Amino acid sequence: MATTSDSSASFEETDTRKDEMHSTIEQWIDDLVNDVDAAQASDEFQEWLDVQSRFHDYSHRNTLLINLQCPEATKVAGFNTWRNEFDRHVQEGEQAIWIWAPIITKQCPACENSPSYHEDSDCDYDERPPEEWSKGVVGFKPAAVFDISQTEGEALPELETEVTGDAEDLVPVLREAADDLGVTVHIVNADEWVHGDAKGVCKQRDIHDFTPIVAAKARPNQADLAVTLIHEYAHVLLHFDVDDEDERSKREVEAEAVAYIVGRYCGLDTSGSAFYLAAWHGDDPEVIQDRLGRISLTAQEIIETIAEG
Repeated sequence: MATTSDSSASFEETDTRKDEMHSTIEQWIDDLVNDVDAAQASDEFQEWLDVQSRFHDYSHRNTLLINLQCPEATKVAGFNTWRNEFDRHVQEGEQAIWIWAPIITKQCPACENSPSYHEDSDCDYDERPPEEWSKGVVGFKPAAVFDISQTEGEALPELETEVTGDAEDLVPVLREAADDLGVTVHIVNADEWVHGDAKGVCKQRDIHDFTPIVAAKARPNQADLAVTLIHEYAHVLLHFDVDDEDERSKREVEAEAVAYIVGRYCGLDTSGSAFYLAAWHGDDPEVIQDRLGRISLTAQEIIETIAEG
């Protein structure tokens, strides 16, 4: 499934350059679609999905609580869940992250209280006895969870999505291209990075200055950093004025497809994009094909900008 530097291309200044680039990009998108299909069917991806399904999808309130107490948290679970589900153990001396856990029990259909609270309330519902009531959330209680960094034990399966290749000269070119693309770029030291496990982010400067800012987490792997910058540039060009969260997965597919194409043009191994996109398994690979035009035009714009740099 690997895409190596042997599959890179060079588009010379000829009368047919645009057509050649478009045709090659279409073929590369077909390759990516096939790679995503293969990734989704692989044992590695299925094992990863199985592990992910055992982590809770926390509410917005609990996500804020987790970020306030442990900004670097990536995967959290309770003490017993780490031990029983993942064969990992919380290390001695680690401080718990406190969240609100729902209290689920039999619930009165009228007042929505638990049986004990229902007895002490003014509710006169008596059509069915408590043992026949359905279960529901009757309240919340503090609960302790721990981040994976606070545990030790069996490793969780990871998807190898890092890009590889020679990109020492590419990162400076991409930074210079930012002006032509209308973007401000910051490479942020790892110890100053405040965006969790995200490799890069795209945001507006402030309410008065609409110039997009792309921030990327510094790392030794310059090829991976370069493709992160391309991914965020794609978000600027494609999605900067889009606020519909339902579009999130589709936007990620588009941006990563652009990063795959431009990275491949630059001779990098971008095969990890297949696993990255497979993780957005609700919509792709069909979205890649459906949005071919937007992906292709954006990739061409970035390629032409860095080629002129």
